[in-house]
Amino acid sequence: MPEIIETTVYQLDELADAAKDEARAWYRQTGFEHDWFEFVFDDFERICAIFGIELRTYPVRLYGGGARQKPCIFFSGFWSQGDGACFEGRYRYAKAAPREIRGYAPKDGELHRIADALQAVQRRNFYQLHASIVHRDRYYHEYCMAIGVERDSPTWQDMTADAEDAVIETLRDLARWLYRQLEAEYEYQSSDTSVDEAILANGYTFTENGRRFG
Repeated sequence: MPEIIETTVYQLDELADAAKDEARAWYRQTGFEHDWFEFVFDDFERICAIFGIELRTYPVRLYGGGARQKPCIFFSGFWSQGDGACFEGRYRYAKAAPREIRGYAPKDGELHRIADALQAVQRRNFYQLHASIVHRDRYYHEYCMAIGVERDSPTWQDMTADAEDAVIETLRDLARWLYRQLEAEYEYQSSDTSVDEAILANGYTFTENGRRFG
């Protein structure tokens, strides 16, 4: 025979501290199903465009039918050996990169350094260097990027001795920079303050011990 059971439910700010921790743990396990990293990816796409990197894309099916293109940016994190970030695409010289990146990210010294390093090696090679960037292996970090550097010289002039290593290491530095941004964004979104705001904004309710109700 059916029974009616009454349960008292609480908003997050009405719970005891231990119950709040339980509620936060529930949200951290389920609340990151959305693409929390999309803002970082969008920012990285813009930065790549400034540096002269054309990211490779791949099709993703949409729920309503059709597909859209997503950039080949990959990562894993944030607690295991082998975690990191990488990307695929093609790099070519971008004349105004040092100036444009300082306008876009005026306080980010690492991005300024990366732009200057690419500019310097291009200058030594008459701005003729280009590179292909392809993901290899099953991991996602900077050393999983196979980077091939070439020089488009009309007189068949070889690249300078330092050019290949300089371009490869600088592009890997960019992947390291991306990973740090992803890690910082994850830490921010999973902080108690951000989690509490999300729980309250969504109106989630909990039992007295912090278990999600319903």
